[in-house]
Amino acid sequence: MSSLRSLPLQVATSLKTGSSQLEGSRVLVGFDGFVDNILHVVKSRESASKYTRLNTIKEFAERVSDAAGLSANMEMVVQMCKLGGNGPIMANALGAYGSGVTYLGNLGNPTLHPVFADFAKTAEVHSIAEPGYTDAIEFDDGKLMFGKHESLREVNWVNLLKHVPEKQLVKIFQRSNLIAMVNWTMLTQMKGIFQKVSSVIAPQLKGEKRLMFFDLADPAKRSSEDIAEVLKQIAKFEKHFRVILGLNLRESFQAGDVLGVRQPEETHAAVTAHAVRLREILGVHTVVIHPTQFAAAANAQGATFVEGPYTPKPKITTGAGDHFNAGFCTGCMLGLDLAQSLQLGVATSGFYVRTAKTPKVADMVKFLKTL
Repeated sequence: MSSLRSLPLQVATSLKTGSSQLEGSRVLVGFDGFVDNILHVVKSRESASKYTRLNTIKEFAERVSDAAGLSANMEMVVQMCKLGGNGPIMANALGAYGSGVTYLGNLGNPTLHPVFADFAKTAEVHSIAEPGYTDAIEFDDGKLMFGKHESLREVNWVNLLKHVPEKQLVKIFQRSNLIAMVNWTMLTQMKGIFQKVSSVIAPQLKGEKRLMFFDLADPAKRSSEDIAEVLKQIAKFEKHFRVILGLNLRESFQAGDVLGVRQPEETHAAVTAHAVRLREILGVHTVVIHPTQFAAAANAQGATFVEGPYTPKPKITTGAGDHFNAGFCTGCMLGLDLAQSLQLGVATSGFYVRTAKTPKVADMVKFLKTL
């Protein structure tokens, strides 16, 4: 429950002094890949270059509802076209802090999509299929994401081994300090990948347990049975790894529903207690929950929450959670305690939504000193 002024300064110091440690670390991230178009909806247009946007999802919903039985023409303006997917965004943020990145996923095949060109200059990329595409319509109070996912069916164990043979895959896992397997919801073949990583790859790894991070990525469209099954799969990874399960607030409610845990009030203390309960049931190393305005986590040493540098006027929201995850995991790799790792997570996300840029160590040290 640390909100002390000293916490951001502690993290700034730890990040600065630990930068050489990060430069010597390696992370493995997979398995999705998207091209993201970030869009605004036009409310009214004054000229070819000037318009007023719809600011809220409610306004947009009213426009859509009013068109029922009729028709409507809605103009959208592209704010940017960028690399997308939970994995690439998280990997890019981890790499910006200095970790060597290996990425496995669908970034274009036989050639990379141009949006991933800069990413591939700094990361070791193994692309196994064409990317998906997402139109992310952003509002001040949230975002609506419309995806085209046909290519994601190619993200499966058989196709992965065609591009990265088992012996090479074991070497990649072996050298990694952190493994992040994200976007289970959209990758419908992840069950098989999880099974093979657990039964084929994990038993071959030597040395101390590595960190393994999971992000379900909005499982609302998956059945309760599917969610319950993947949570059991994730829990089994604890045998070979130190498992971190990352959840936004809504995802924590969905996980709680299938585990028989009552939905908490949206208070700091209640969400923190929710993280504790989920961790106890799953038996994993860490559960972290990140609502919009704060973040909470629980591990064997205890539980805490940290206020976030919330802004009501973000420049971008798509990817905010992935930046939080990268910041939190970076803290874990540095050996920071739970509160310090949460602080780095919320600050990484806070910097990103304010600037639409992924922070490097120097950026984050400077930003932390302003909190």
